Amino acid sequence: MRVALFITCLVDNLFPQVGESMVRLLHRLGVEVMLPAGQTCCGQPAFNSGYAEEARAVGATLLEAFAGADYVVSPSGSCTGMVHHYFPELFRGDDRAARLADELIRKSYEFSQFVVRVLGVTDVGACFPHRVTYHPSCHGSRLLGVRDEPQQLLAKVRDIELVPLPYAEDCCGFGGTFAVKMGDISTAMVAEKAAHVAETGAEVLVGTDMGCLMNIGGRLAREGRPVQVMHLAELLYEGVVLAEGRRVG
Repeated sequence: MRVALFITCLVDNLFPQVGESMVRLLHRLGVEVMLPAGQTCCGQPAFNSGYAEEARAVGATLLEAFAGADYVVSPSGSCTGMVHHYFPELFRGDDRAARLADELIRKSYEFSQFVVRVLGVTDVGACFPHRVTYHPSCHGSRLLGVRDEPQQLLAKVRDIELVPLPYAEDCCGFGGTFAVKMGDISTAMVAEKAAHVAETGAEVLVGTDMGCLMNIGGRLAREGRPVQVMHLAELLYEGVVLAEGRRVG
């Protein structure tokens, strides 16, 4: 099984530890991971701003970069959702690009989807003795259909105290360019989300998309709330390391 890592712009530039955690976990699960150097942005910022030509030019790099992979796995439901829902529209009329887009759609997954649906794994052997709440990102859950997979993985983590997040499916207000164009509305939305996170008394907020986690984490930090923000892959990998350390001890 040759899996290509679709690293995404935010993870590549701002949160490389998320990609590292994801790769290390996949290696432990027997997966060979490669990082195609030709990939760039999926084109979502340009597409959402109405620049279809620019989005097409950027998105085409993914078609070529991932052409030889058996599977493509990403730490973002938002970017994977862009491929699944908007690439057919972007590349309509170009037979070769449309064929490559169809292939990419069939073999690309958000991280938790791949682990649960393709590998058939829900227990990675992690231990995480903390109070945790989970935020389901809009694009991942609504566009891509990421629903139960993160919860299934978290439910198998030993010693975790998983508490429900009030109004969990409400948007955090990020939405990429939305946060820039509609700053006042975005600020009000993330303030509500941060308040709900605080209500849980959680030590850690976990999610599957760094855009949302960056937004919520920024608000929590500005309010002085001591909540750590982690991608699911980070939490699981840290939990595996902790579990292995306990066994050695």
